Amino acid sequence: MTAAPGRSSPADSPGRSSQPEWPGRASQPDVPAYRAPVSCPVCDDALVVTGLGCRTCGTQVSGEFRHCEFCSLSDDDLATLRSFLTSRGNMRELAVHLGVSYPTARQRYAEILGRLGWDSGTAAPDRDQVLVDLAAGRLTVDEAEALLRP
Repeated sequence: MTAAPGRSSPADSPGRSSQPEWPGRASQPDVPAYRAPVSCPVCDDALVVTGLGCRTCGTQVSGEFRHCEFCSLSDDDLATLRSFLTSRGNMRELAVHLGVSYPTARQRYAEILGRLGWDSGTAAPDRDQVLVDLAAGRLTVDEAEALLRP
């Protein structure tokens, strides 16, 4: 891809590389791989987005825009969240995709919710459902034991 006259290509700029392509989403080769900071380097207060610009025509829009609450997640957290969403919220499929046990997948998901500032709900799992899942072979004895442990 060639840059417009008088403009350099992002690949020509040091410290910039393209983001990995997401399933079901068009590739974005002009987007830098590094993330915008979310807190002020001087006072540590939250930063706000005050400007957006078009790389093609140079149009700029200024104002105060809402912060993306997912932008503070790590690449690993985003990959886990994508897997959770593509599995339509099926925690068992998430565990298989991550190559971890069911309780570990639940714990990772709860940690992501915590980093987002959302209460993951610390209610105990439904004992009867855990036993049904154990009987059906969807959980191992160790996994069921971990879920039922106070």
